[in-house]
Amino acid sequence: MTFRNIAMFNMIIIITLLLLNKASSYFLMLSVAQFVFIPFMLHLICKNDQSRISSCLVYWSIPAFIALFMIPIVKGTVPEVIPFLLSCIYFLFTLIVAIYGVSRFLKRGFVHFEEFLIDMGLICLAIGGAWYVAYEGNINTGFSPIITWLTSIHFHYSAFLLLLFTGFIGRLHKPRGYHLIGMSVLIAPFIVAIGITFSVYLELVSVILYMFSIYGLIFLSFKTSFQHTIQQWMIRTSFSALGVSILFSFLYAFGNVTGIFSITIDFMLRSHGITNMVFFALIGMIGWAMKLPPSNQQKLQFPISTIRGKWINDERILKGKTTKKKYVGLVDQLSNYVPNRSPTLSSTIIDFYENTNQYRLFANVNWHFWFLPFALIYRLISSKMKQINLPLSRKKVEMTGDIVAIKEKLDGRDKTRAWIRKIDGETTFVALYSSHQTKNRTYMNIALPLPWTSMIGILELSQIGQNLRLSSKNNQCSHADSGIYLIIKDCLFKLPIEEQFDVSEVANGNLEARHVMWIFSIPFLTIHYTIYHESAYTG
Repeated sequence: MTFRNIAMFNMIIIITLLLLNKASSYFLMLSVAQFVFIPFMLHLICKNDQSRISSCLVYWSIPAFIALFMIPIVKGTVPEVIPFLLSCIYFLFTLIVAIYGVSRFLKRGFVHFEEFLIDMGLICLAIGGAWYVAYEGNINTGFSPIITWLTSIHFHYSAFLLLLFTGFIGRLHKPRGYHLIGMSVLIAPFIVAIGITFSVYLELVSVILYMFSIYGLIFLSFKTSFQHTIQQWMIRTSFSALGVSILFSFLYAFGNVTGIFSITIDFMLRSHGITNMVFFALIGMIGWAMKLPPSNQQKLQFPISTIRGKWINDERILKGKTTKKKYVGLVDQLSNYVPNRSPTLSSTIIDFYENTNQYRLFANVNWHFWFLPFALIYRLISSKMKQINLPLSRKKVEMTGDIVAIKEKLDGRDKTRAWIRKIDGETTFVALYSSHQTKNRTYMNIALPLPWTSMIGILELSQIGQNLRLSSKNNQCSHADSGIYLIIKDCLFKLPIEEQFDVSEVANGNLEARHVMWIFSIPFLTIHYTIYHESAYTG
């Protein structure tokens, strides 16, 4: 049993309901999405997915489609609660689809934006299912029944299908502006819903945002190379059809704001019905089914520390995990990390990383103003957790500590060492340093134990003149290992966090480093380090 077989059978159901006059053309747009487009799209997404939830999803869909088939047949002949309960079965199925979208996301995290859009499309289907329940149950949503029904259609087409199509084209071509287009596609349905509820002006803004994203997709489709010519023109026709229908939405919203003219709901239904159902959804579905581009996601293979934290993560978590082996630096040989290293790299920088225990470290911590409320809350937690426990004050403080060797059998990585840093005797960091190599590139592999999990920082090192840069950003190529990750059971979840260290020599035996952290590409923390060799420190 596959979703494709179910979709083919559901086509017969649609024809049967039309012949029995049990499904008027007025409601055909939603019914076709539910019976045909959803199973076909799920077939494309799940056919190469071997996860347990994807293999069970097809069987969970059967009661939902039976319920959808029964609703128009029994409506008007049984108590109203029966169609409502049947619609709830469909809603439960959309919730399972949303859970599948969440599970896909948790296996990957904030990487491969096109896959994130597909995940969000699966999640948004449950919103369309909820509005369908509200319609069938005559639930007071504050809107007329027709608006409630149209909102359900809106999330089946503009959220579910459009996000999937946007993700698919991103697998083929992802230029610089793709992220902006994708974010517009993602947030526009919600702004439309808010605008309809609260403000006709906001509704107009949301339609303009839709126009930007849709015409961006049209432009992108004409810049994308497809394997088959027929598929190429089907995809371009699909997005172009939205470019036509969105003009009617603009005129409708503009008329609501200005009162210059009025476009009725009936006209919107007729203009959108054929355009979106046939030219956008049907032709687009057939086009992508001809040759669905595979995911660009590659499973990360680098070694991960098996040490997990507890609620308190100071040096006590290392009890029984250390050895008598001595390490004096964070690395044994810095040249292994920097490809094509020039002899001009500062000798003091090299010495600091290879003989870290011989240096004194001072820091000025600067939480960015917008992040201060979150930093205050986090400080209450970190002061108890003893990990990433940074002060709120910008006062210059000394970080003391030591480097100790970790048993490799317990950590699972090679030559692992823990760098323990403290401020005024209070633990600030316990970081487990190691390295790994991928495609002739050596990365710094750092684990920070957190309660029952661990945060992994993979940094790539590069020389900038005489200076050194350590970065979690993918500076070399899109498939680099670098990034900030969180271990969730056996899954490596990439966080929307980035960090970068820029280390430079300012005098003989004296270094400065600037450590910047971003969340969703917005800087939230900057730490300025002053580093002295013991022999060069004068106080």
